[in-house]
Amino acid sequence: MSTLLACSGLTRRFGGLSAVADVDLALEPGQLHAVIGTNGAGKSTLVNLLGGELAASSGRIELAGTDITGWPQPRRARAGIGRSYQRTTIFPGFSVFENCRLAAQAAHPRPWAFWESAERCRVSGPVARDALAAAGLEGEAGRAAGTLSHGGQRQLEIAMCLATKPRVLLLDEPLAGMGAEETERMLALLERLKPAHAILLVEHDMDAVFRVADRITVMVNGSVIASGTPAAIRTDPAVQLAYLGTEA
Repeated sequence: MSTLLACSGLTRRFGGLSAVADVDLALEPGQLHAVIGTNGAGKSTLVNLLGGELAASSGRIELAGTDITGWPQPRRARAGIGRSYQRTTIFPGFSVFENCRLAAQAAHPRPWAFWESAERCRVSGPVARDALAAAGLEGEAGRAAGTLSHGGQRQLEIAMCLATKPRVLLLDEPLAGMGAEETERMLALLERLKPAHAILLVEHDMDAVFRVADRITVMVNGSVIASGTPAAIRTDPAVQLAYLGTEA
């Protein structure tokens, strides 16, 4: 199994504060790699560095062996890095399908076809329908996105991400604010997406993390204190000390 997205010595400083400090991470195709930690641990900053929203102070990021450390976010997205955010980022007044079609169009622009109706686009339309089907939203295509439940809107965000044809998915707290039933749907979706993607999941729901993760990295104060299988992380003394304040 070859590494798809990796970082080494990745660091981001804000003045004298290192929000992310010397982090090494590797995402493999067909695996879900969870990053956990308390508030302020540097998890979202790490995702922003990998996705290109923030520039690294030092370190290196590679996509399939290519150095992308200096690439801006749009170039990384076109190369196959998709992501979702902590806050819902949809167009609530547009239909579910149109949200997804716009994402597909952004990834596959056709400026020369200015005379063609967007609704009849032979590229973005089929891609959007496939993405909605993959996310389990094909039956909601004509519905206004803002009328979906919170969980449905989070599914739509992932569908919009899938419409860009990503190889890597960076998901920042996709389960936040969900009830039990919506959580189950999202976890089932993550399991369906895992075989065809390398997934990085930032999440606070530890029960969910230990159910779906193949590997877990634990961050404290911007640094990695442990990384391994879920079974190894459960019994790691440093993790127990960081979360519980005592060693087992």
